[in-house]
Amino acid sequence: MKSFSGYDNKNVIVLGYGRSGKSAVDALVRLNANVTLTTNEVFSDEEAEQKYKGWGVEIVDGHHPVNLLNNADLIVKNPGIPYTVPFLKEAADRNIPIITEVEIAHHISEAPIYALTGTNGKTTCTYLLGEMLEQNNEHPILCGNIGYPATDAAMEAADNDSLIMELSSFQLMGIREFRPNIAVVTNIYEAHLDYHGSVEEYRNAKLSIFKNMTEDDLLIFNKKQAHLLDGHDIKCRIEYFDADGPADACTDNGQLIVHGKVVMPIKDIVLKGDHNIENILATLLAAHAHGVSIDAVRKTLTTFSGIAHRLERLGAAEGVMYYNDSKATNNLATSFALKSFDTPVIWMAGGLDRGQTLDELMQYAGHVKHIITFGETAAKFTALAEKMNVPSELTDNPYTGVALAHRHAVPGDTVLFSPACASWDQYKDYERRGDHFKEGFAKLN
Repeated sequence: MKSFSGYDNKNVIVLGYGRSGKSAVDALVRLNANVTLTTNEVFSDEEAEQKYKGWGVEIVDGHHPVNLLNNADLIVKNPGIPYTVPFLKEAADRNIPIITEVEIAHHISEAPIYALTGTNGKTTCTYLLGEMLEQNNEHPILCGNIGYPATDAAMEAADNDSLIMELSSFQLMGIREFRPNIAVVTNIYEAHLDYHGSVEEYRNAKLSIFKNMTEDDLLIFNKKQAHLLDGHDIKCRIEYFDADGPADACTDNGQLIVHGKVVMPIKDIVLKGDHNIENILATLLAAHAHGVSIDAVRKTLTTFSGIAHRLERLGAAEGVMYYNDSKATNNLATSFALKSFDTPVIWMAGGLDRGQTLDELMQYAGHVKHIITFGETAAKFTALAEKMNVPSELTDNPYTGVALAHRHAVPGDTVLFSPACASWDQYKDYERRGDHFKEGFAKLN
């Protein structure tokens, strides 16, 4: 952990006691800040409460009284808490800086930071890059939006490690000086408008990843969306990837190409889906810049089959293949999943209703033979099935949906659980939702 005096004797409010909040408190105490932790919930972790009191941390639970702001120099907020809550609006009116804990991670990390973001593909790229570094006999630490707080990782990391940091738009809205050595932006489409309020705010949050980067740093960007960079003051180097045309990383004649050199045949890649070719190309540029060997890259791409809940192949039951794509929380992610199959598909979808239309998915669903739906958006998927002239059925949840899907499937079919919606109407996160689907599949065998 690198020494940093910027928080010394500052009055810092940590807003929210999730994983990022715990990490922020731990780091700020070590950085000699005066910390107040405030949560909407009643604080029930007695062991942590005693520890924090011993450290001099003040705990204010059950509410966020505005008078906490009277002496505050800084707020470190849980990324999921919107800026529209009255406490944060008042803080903004008082010009109190509001950050997320990834800013702290940047200040204290001895290791280089490779930051990855995008509407879709960022998790796959994070794990791919981590695997490539491991195959290169290095010690990457995966962190950020994937569940391990960036600040915890930064406190752990030595200068010969690498922080592979997945970042959401929520986290990026809370950066001020954060500067990665390499930034990867997979793509930017419309998403999270219930949080951001506008496409412009969401896009600007994503693009803020490079605002502090210098000529010593590298931005890796989707060439198809290069126009999004117009008008931005970019001081770092830029490399582009494109699966459909010439770029720093591209495909040609069935081969992966990086900076004009053949890496390997596309047919030898284990990871399924055309969309993953672009994820791979983006990751290859980051790996190349880091100095990963071609052997390590090839070993990764011939063994890496994906991550849990992202087009995760569960296996077969009576000649029917089952895929868990619970991480598909928007139309774009599900369109990628639907395009990945040419077999008849029984599609299971549904979840939180964010007001989105589903009609754009019809163009990718010509091979769908049956739709099973659940959750707040069930009526929308039923209406979609009617437009597509395919049968549909309502179920309680993904677990009960497996038995329904199995009843309608015949050998050669694919059962695809790709919700196109967030999970929060029924589950705390997409992982639990996907695990529930997997539990249903396990009962088939």
